[in-house]
Amino acid sequence: MIEFHLDTRSGLAPYLQIVGQVRQALLLGLLAEGDKLPTVKEVVAKVAINPNTVSKAYRELEHLGLAAAKPGVGTFITRSLGQASLAEHGPLQQELRAWLGRARAAGLTEPGIEAMFQSTFRENPEEES
Repeated sequence: MIEFHLDTRSGLAPYLQIVGQVRQALLLGLLAEGDKLPTVKEVVAKVAINPNTVSKAYRELEHLGLAAAKPGVGTFITRSLGQASLAEHGPLQQELRAWLGRARAAGLTEPGIEAMFQSTFRENPEEES
């Protein structure tokens, strides 16, 4: 089951962070069609967040067609976004971990690493090597 976390420094609304984390988990194959999301009560217990914020995130996931609430049962993923499982991307993930290690050793902070990635991605969003 997915565990949510909030980054108060991100500037992104908490409900959008939850939506983004579900989307990311779907893309990586960590969540699949039929998987149950944590209940609002479970999320509130683990993350300091207002229950209405979690409900808003789940409503947004429903609006996007990614989840559906079943009254009295829970909220379930209704479709997948991933093309391959995370395991299939293991070598890429290892390369990324190595690169992150080099970036940190070079003195880059997390915001600097994120800025570099976003800038590079925007320069060549569909370039293939």
